[in-house]
Amino acid sequence: MNESANYNIAPANSGKKKQVRNMFDRISLRYDLLNHLLSFNIDKLWRGILRRKLTHILGANTAKAELLDLATGTGDLAFELLKCQAANITAVDLSPGMLSIAKKKAIYKDRANKIFFTDGDAEKLCFSNNSFDAATVAFGIRNFEDLERGLSEILRVIRPGSPLLILEFSNTSKGLTRWYLNSLLPFIGRILSGDKEAYSYLPASIIKFPAGNDLGNILIECGYKNFSYKKLTLGICSLYTAIKPIGQ
Repeated sequence: MNESANYNIAPANSGKKKQVRNMFDRISLRYDLLNHLLSFNIDKLWRGILRRKLTHILGANTAKAELLDLATGTGDLAFELLKCQAANITAVDLSPGMLSIAKKKAIYKDRANKIFFTDGDAEKLCFSNNSFDAATVAFGIRNFEDLERGLSEILRVIRPGSPLLILEFSNTSKGLTRWYLNSLLPFIGRILSGDKEAYSYLPASIIKFPAGNDLGNILIECGYKNFSYKKLTLGICSLYTAIKPIGQ
């Protein structure tokens, strides 16, 4: 096993899954504001890049595709995926607070009948084998308590030949980016959200998460193939792609 897979970024001493769920429940009302503010709205651009990549991979099959968006949060990627004109989108998150915001946004956008939002654990999915034509995770994979188990579950529920696309912040050693993650982001996050723990956890989770080829090695060990990744916006974020092998 790649040593980088063994990381501990829980915001408390134990029970990472429970801690992460409670943390996102607490910040759910201000999550969208802070997410767009702290990323200078570039996160919207990144989601568009993922959506175009997915459409390119699926090609003519996009219109009949069943899509699964995991760690959907308040649903921003799921709403972006509506532009794919896929048959169905199922969006899953561990946090009831985040899902509540996502459902309200769906009603406001008149998209309540376009996306099925449901609470669930990405490491123990309730779906049958080979249920989806693609899976996506945007800025949530680093919150998995057991990364390998989560990736294996995703592999189980997507169909052979189907892609997994992941957007995630990168662990960069560049001075300005590291200063932003360690100092400015926690400071602004604490001021606007009033939650010191959440915005101390965020930079720690990014810095300690296995990025680049380290994540690729874990995906391959879990059974994926055709791994590739592309750095976005000076390496602040990366788009990862891997495929479930035919016949698996």
